[in-house]
Amino acid sequence: MAEFIDTDRASADLRSRMIDLERRAVSLTRFSSSEQSNDLSEAPNCDGFGRIHTFSEDAFDDWPANPLPIRPAVRALGLGAKTTLRSQVFQNSGCNWRCWYCYVPFADLTARRGSMVSVARLVDWTLEAHAEPHMVDLSGGQPDLTPEWAVWFLEELDQRDVDHVYVWSDDNLSTNYLWTMLSDQQRALLGEHPRYGRACCIKGYDPESFSFNTLATPAMFQRQLDILGRLRTETKIDYYVYLTITSKTTADLTQKMRVFVDQLQALHEWLPLRCVPLKVLEWGPVTQRLTADRRHALRNQHAAVDAWQEEMSRRFPGTTPAIEDVPR
Repeated sequence: MAEFIDTDRASADLRSRMIDLERRAVSLTRFSSSEQSNDLSEAPNCDGFGRIHTFSEDAFDDWPANPLPIRPAVRALGLGAKTTLRSQVFQNSGCNWRCWYCYVPFADLTARRGSMVSVARLVDWTLEAHAEPHMVDLSGGQPDLTPEWAVWFLEELDQRDVDHVYVWSDDNLSTNYLWTMLSDQQRALLGEHPRYGRACCIKGYDPESFSFNTLATPAMFQRQLDILGRLRTETKIDYYVYLTITSKTTADLTQKMRVFVDQLQALHEWLPLRCVPLKVLEWGPVTQRLTADRRHALRNQHAAVDAWQEEMSRRFPGTTPAIEDVPR
């Protein structure tokens, strides 16, 4: 029997080592001392704790376009029509799951290699590095192990009267820390701030593919959907959904994808239109983790995205709204 990650235990352990509430600091990866630097197209910045990433809406000829986070960000910043966006990335140092396709070396996800950096310093760095309107991506790892991170970043920007920075953070929908660690006022800030958006990452299309991807128990797949439902109904956060639909099998794929989209629509009729499948790539750290099943999964994701697109066409025929205009 497979040994699964104890998500709640791992989350609590990581959080205890990843946040300093008094200093308003979080534990971050220093790219300049990480193997991840081998995959970077530009040298790290911000004293080694930052990197530049360019998001591109049409990055792949064999994959659907990805408008995230470009369209929400350019709308919030008044930048007009753009299909690419350079962003400042900071990456926290821990994650409670172990997705085999993660571009981060697993050693950098234990919080043991991270360094505590105050959010005020991060804001100093990003403003020094970018005078123009820009986006900051609070990535990971699992940023929502410390949901205060995004709150503190927005508060720091507001205290300095900075209105040309859009903040985007990731969340793997694994914990209820958004509710148990933040106050009502802090959640309201995330929901009401005009320059904040959140990427929620669903790690499969059914319990089996989810567990295969994350090493977490299959029951956590339903938790992802439950947390996404709470996010929609109990907050005003401008959220979007990334899907990684790798799986070691394509058996009954059409039916499984149909059930998955049913589950999304049970949360909101239009929710699938706020979802974007992500193409999994073989980054440097991924190569050493590849097994026969995982190599099959890299190929199977193309059949899965075809099934997703067919389901979307069946349910939403004709012209669909821009993702940033889809009701949340």
